[in-house]
Amino acid sequence: MSGRPPDGRVLEVAIAAARAAGAGALRYYREGFDVTLKPDQTPVTQADREGEQVIREVITRAFPDHGFLGEEYGAEGSSEVRWIIDPIDGTRNFVRHIPIWAVLIGFEEHGSVTAGVMFNPITDELFAAAKGAGASLNGSRVRVSAVAGLSQAFFIHAALGIVRQTGHWERFVRLIDATDRQRGFGDYYGYALVAAGQAEIYAEVDLKPWDLAPAKIIVEEAGGRFTDLEGRSTIYTGTALATNGHVHDAALRLLCE
Repeated sequence: MSGRPPDGRVLEVAIAAARAAGAGALRYYREGFDVTLKPDQTPVTQADREGEQVIREVITRAFPDHGFLGEEYGAEGSSEVRWIIDPIDGTRNFVRHIPIWAVLIGFEEHGSVTAGVMFNPITDELFAAAKGAGASLNGSRVRVSAVAGLSQAFFIHAALGIVRQTGHWERFVRLIDATDRQRGFGDYYGYALVAAGQAEIYAEVDLKPWDLAPAKIIVEEAGGRFTDLEGRSTIYTGTALATNGHVHDAALRLLCE
């Protein structure tokens, strides 16, 4: 695993790529697009496909030797130093014109995510982080909250139907009962709320690495913790728990019982 900060250009290039893809997606969002279904029955649009192409092009110009792992076009090139891409996280929201969707780009070195951005073109909110450099929202530092107990915590969750289908329902109910408030914002936005100190816990299941790569480094650099629901520091097991750090162990105990 990499223990050093990434090349200083990495975050600059990630931001440029996210803004370029976001600008194209925003045009489709405003002017119209076609929707088709993938084999897994999830929707995809021209904005998804073209966005990933744009991101790959911007990054390749700066780092021709780096590899990619993307939602739309899969893996290409090096797996040791690569960019993990979700051109539109929240495509179902995008399709229904719900303004909670974002371009996600994470940079992974030897299995460790060391930089990432989450950019919502509708709100023009860009979260960014690099290892050892902190996390920011539009250039201003963000920090997780200081809430220390579950009974005061704000718990964010994603789709509850998937939680039930994947066998995590009773675990989530225990966390619901232990926390102060619960809301279902979903997708990238839950991680953004934790990183900005506006919520203390976000948990979800049925995930891919591109859903999580930038969220992990952003939450961690904001002072929080990010693991899967078994407490492992990974984006590859399909579950995620992001917290302000103070309540992480307590939340894990309820989710693992």
